[in-house]
Amino acid sequence: MSDRRPALGFIFVTLTLDILGIGLIVPILPKLIAQYQGGDVTMAATTYGVLHAIYALMQFLFAPLIGSLSDRFGRRPVILISLFGSGLDYLLIAYAPNLTWFVVGRIIAGITGANFAAGTAYIADISPPEKRAANFGLIGAAFGLGFIIGPAMGGWLGDYGLKVPFLAAGGLTLINWLYGVFVLPESLALENRRTFSWAKSNPIGSLMALRRFPSVLGLITTSFLFTLGHQVYPAIWVLYTDYRYGWDTKATGLSLAFVGVMAAIVQGGLTRVVVDKLGEVKTALFGLSLGVVMYVCYGFCSQGWMIYACILVGSLSGVAGPAVQGIMSRNVAADQQGGLQGSLTSLASVAGIVGPVMCTSLFGYFVSDKAPVKVPGAAFFASAILSLFALVLAVRALRRVTPHSAPAPESSPTPSSH
Repeated sequence: MSDRRPALGFIFVTLTLDILGIGLIVPILPKLIAQYQGGDVTMAATTYGVLHAIYALMQFLFAPLIGSLSDRFGRRPVILISLFGSGLDYLLIAYAPNLTWFVVGRIIAGITGANFAAGTAYIADISPPEKRAANFGLIGAAFGLGFIIGPAMGGWLGDYGLKVPFLAAGGLTLINWLYGVFVLPESLALENRRTFSWAKSNPIGSLMALRRFPSVLGLITTSFLFTLGHQVYPAIWVLYTDYRYGWDTKATGLSLAFVGVMAAIVQGGLTRVVVDKLGEVKTALFGLSLGVVMYVCYGFCSQGWMIYACILVGSLSGVAGPAVQGIMSRNVAADQQGGLQGSLTSLASVAGIVGPVMCTSLFGYFVSDKAPVKVPGAAFFASAILSLFALVLAVRALRRVTPHSAPAPESSPTPSSH
């Protein structure tokens, strides 16, 4: 057990730094791109969307591959190589002489960022069955902590120069890599390693596997549309708040940190309370409905302070995702759970490829002189339409599945649905 504690701690720090590094550069990258393009917001929006899509595409392609490589050669080399590459990538972008190097950097970042698969497998390797669920909770904790600290830190460091956050992220990642070289033991025993197979490393296979789940295809589509609409936040948040409210990097970073805090509250505890109170079906419909309304509100926000009110209320729409996922899981056989989750992850990656390009293109066009009327919130309105379609599909799909309902009141004469 003495070996497991530092190893688990290292993986937690690694996953936290993965998210922290992403959050660190979110308030900075769009403005740095605009600086390279002479301050042209329209061009910067389009370029940022393309770079975001490249990152997601690399994750889509390489997450299964990195997972398979870790099954063949062990978790330690894959994690350490990914960490080293990630650290060098941050430094590459910090000193990039032109946008071509940004493309190279995003490709490297997408590939090395896929080490989440190896990190998750490492946790499974070193965790006893009775502690595995609790240890997997470290992934959610790392995501919340990284996204709370990262944007605030990035906004603060951005005041000292737009490249400073990249240097900080690179330095932290390389320090963690060096620490891992000395303390991280291998978790996968030789007898448990598998022969590498391209068939198991093919991301297209995960999408094709969707045909195995006909009972929940409607909800799978709902989940995809919900995730696609959600891409508006990472895609245009910095550009939108800068264009409409004139926020600097510090103000943007603080707003994103507040998003992280609210996400941690909702995902970390409130979702369970709402599901226990309303049941999965009503929770899903509530979250999807609120999402439609809040996207419209974001699009109409004329003052910066209104954004915080939208974040406070709109974060509650986050209960929809876990509720929909819970219903899907309940309606799929026990031996198909892994396949379902793999397919959902692949679809989320596709949304991460398509969504940023769509959102940044809409934003760039509707703030340009080409637009018949300037509508800075156009991308938010598009997300509202996508979420409305998701809601309609969910209403239809939920009639054909078996959900987990909220407990009936003690005074009710109606028998339990269980």
